[in-house]
Amino acid sequence: MSSNVLFDSPGPKARRRSLIFSIIALVVVAAIVLWAILTLAAPRLSSGIKLPGSFDPSRWDIFSDPRVWRDIGLGVLATLEAAAVASVLALAIGVAFSLLRTSVFPWVRIPATVVLEFFRGMPVLLLMLFILLVSSFGTFWAVVLGLAVYNGAIIGEILRAGVASLPRGQREAGLSLGLTRLQTKSFIEYPQAFRQMLPVIVAQLVVLLKDTSLGYIVGYSEIIRTTMTEMLSFHGDRYKFSLYVITLVIYLGVNLSVSAFARRLARRRPAR
Repeated sequence: MSSNVLFDSPGPKARRRSLIFSIIALVVVAAIVLWAILTLAAPRLSSGIKLPGSFDPSRWDIFSDPRVWRDIGLGVLATLEAAAVASVLALAIGVAFSLLRTSVFPWVRIPATVVLEFFRGMPVLLLMLFILLVSSFGTFWAVVLGLAVYNGAIIGEILRAGVASLPRGQREAGLSLGLTRLQTKSFIEYPQAFRQMLPVIVAQLVVLLKDTSLGYIVGYSEIIRTTMTEMLSFHGDRYKFSLYVITLVIYLGVNLSVSAFARRLARRRPAR
């Protein structure tokens, strides 16, 4: 039996105990799932009207209408549009924050640090509401700018950490060739930092995509507002569960796809 200095292989009693705990946990999880299914399948009252169970075909029949999928598609498109524009702006803001944050001049670095920490600590929703209240940009730009500034601050810190993780010889080599500090960062340090931190940046963009759901509160017609408010008010409460499931599946599909892309980038990242 192999052993490790920091870990001893479990004996027969420990393996038996682990098996018992695993079986108990599996039974508990199965019981919770069964309870949830039976609860959803049972008829219920809504506004004095008795509705069939959530899995009844009559609560899913709207999805045979192409117009329903067209409306859902418009909500998905609005979500992806806001996420795409905010992602581009967040990357640009992140690079700017990182450059200012690593400046050799204290009168640049210190105010940049204060502003960056302010936006990192401010809730995204409050930032969206602030933009909506003080400007006439509309809900789309309130969502986009709020997401871009907040995530740009985080990406700026990610890039700063990526630059700091590089060997000092990279910067010194650039300076010895006659490049300025800005040119050294632009042509030597930042390309390597981006490659080094790309999986983390993509993971942050996944968070940005999920945070587009906050647009629901400020009135932007992203996927949740489209399905759970606009379509629900038109088709009725009997489709609340089915619209919720469709919205959840769409979000999971998009976010898990981007997360899988981030994991693939992490595996393909060249070793230093």
